Amino acid sequence: QQEGEAETISEKSLRPIDIGSSAKLRVGSSVFAIGNPFGLDHTLTQGVVSGLGREIRSPTGRPITNVIQTDASINPGNSGGPLLDSSGKLVGINTAIYSPSGGSAGVGFAVPVDTLRPIVEALVADGKVSRPVLGISFLESQQAKALGIDAGVLVLTAPADGPAAAAGMKGTSRSADGSLQLGDVIVEIDGTPVNSEADMFKALDLHKPNDSIKVLVARGQRVNLEGSTTDDVVTVKVPLDVTLGAAEDLRVPPPMNGALRTR
Repeated sequence: QQEGEAETISEKSLRPIDIGSSAKLRVGSSVFAIGNPFGLDHTLTQGVVSGLGREIRSPTGRPITNVIQTDASINPGNSGGPLLDSSGKLVGINTAIYSPSGGSAGVGFAVPVDTLRPIVEALVADGKVSRPVLGISFLESQQAKALGIDAGVLVLTAPADGPAAAAGMKGTSRSADGSLQLGDVIVEIDGTPVNSEADMFKALDLHKPNDSIKVLVARGQRVNLEGSTTDDVVTVKVPLDVTLGAAEDLRVPPPMNGALRTR
């Protein structure tokens, strides 16, 4: 084989890794992280589980819960690599670090394998992962506080062809006198209080597309041209029955005959 030529790896030469259980992890358990930090492939670092049940945000803003925290050195290039327990079984996938400098500061995070298992099973069975959605756009909680909304999720738009609009949910609009008619504010899902978009995502992740959920919204608040809320509109609580829609979150690429590796 000449330098720089591609090598085809047959399926028979690959051995799947043993799958462990992240539920059995304890703070202080030994773990090993494998990856390609800064392009240095086949790198192994060792550490311990330094925390459990952490929460991080995905690039889409969706919270990922029950995340494993480890002090095993994780750097750019480790993402997607396995986190192994002391017996060499997969217990997580290295995902993110907390670092002011961009390098390892001893605070790394891995998505637990118990969270990943149903996602992988869906990819194998259907070739995609679908998430339940309400079919709305919303204002982030920090920005909503400037409008006097201290708790709940303010609906900006509820497209007519979406599940929220079908259930009667209303988006934000501007009235004829120029005041802002705020949309519905989601305050409960299935009886569980919703204080922020993170709470909303957590509630939705308990369901599947086409599930029916009960959503309680606050309706009626207006904001005048100066940005302060008006007192001439009474806010009422309105219960809605919403049948969740589906949004494709992941899709596997077309199948390949073996894997390609360059030297």
